[in-house]
Amino acid sequence: MKRSILVEIRPRGKDEPIERMIKRFSKKVKKEKIIEKLRDRRYYEKPSEKRRKKAKKRKRVLEKLKKKSPRR
Repeated sequence: MKRSILVEIRPRGKDEPIERMIKRFSKKVKKEKIIEKLRDRRYYEKPSEKRRKKAKKRKRVLEKLKKKSPRR
């Protein structure tokens, strides 16, 4: 079952330029993480692979925070 995603942008007045509307649209799409979801769902990924990828990402973030924090 495919669900549609509603990302609606309307002009905020008569004088709003198209560029600003496009910028608002792209911000909304990034906030909703639509592109990321699309890339993730493009191919099937086994649950074990998902867990492995998640653990690897968590480890990378923790290492980065360790390097960033000052040592006492």
